[in-house]
Amino acid sequence: MLALSGVFQVKSEGPKLVPFFKSTCVYFVLWLPTSTPSWFSALIKCLPIFCLWLFMLAHGFSFLGAHSSARKVLAGLIFSCLGDAFLIWQEQGYFSHGLLMFAITHILYSSAFGMKPLNHRAGLVIFVVSAFSYALLYPYLLGPFTYLVGVYIALIGFMGWRAVAGLQLTNDLWTWTKMSACLGAVLFIVSDLTIAVNKFCFPVPYSRAIIMATYYAAQMLIALSAVECQDAETARKRS
Repeated sequence: MLALSGVFQVKSEGPKLVPFFKSTCVYFVLWLPTSTPSWFSALIKCLPIFCLWLFMLAHGFSFLGAHSSARKVLAGLIFSCLGDAFLIWQEQGYFSHGLLMFAITHILYSSAFGMKPLNHRAGLVIFVVSAFSYALLYPYLLGPFTYLVGVYIALIGFMGWRAVAGLQLTNDLWTWTKMSACLGAVLFIVSDLTIAVNKFCFPVPYSRAIIMATYYAAQMLIALSAVECQDAETARKRS
């Protein structure tokens, strides 16, 4: 019953996500060159995230006002959009600015996911993955990026832990909300790790396609988890 209700909740959100899917298709169809950054390319890149703002707002200001986790996810999407814009001009010296915007995003998402349950086993797994990632990148990092990347990995790792920790497959607490948050966080880590390896270590084949596909999917799932949370809570109250 729980899984079936989750399917209905996902389907009910589908129409609100149509602008996001269309704008994502526009990005991949146009596939504007990154070698010539412009405000138009920044707009096309940010448009899917802007559509996720609208997706969150479509649930009403009363919904956002009543649920701090949804407000934090919306704020994270806003900072993500700023980060996307900065990364358009990363070769002109704005990579660290984008890094800062996404660091704030991960802090907001971590807060939205909450600290319960702790799930130390998930934390240990994420810690090992984060440590391995930093060990892989460290020989290639120079100057301030030596510690900036380390701090960023710690923040995104913490965000991943809080998302994964909430997913409990062995009891009745399992929900599509938690699954969406977990998958979104994992895809976000994959996207950012691909960025780091491609930028600092060696060229990754089809890196841009991998980065953007996993990134857009991650943001959609995290946004979906925030609004589904309200749907689940409402259903429980009515029952």
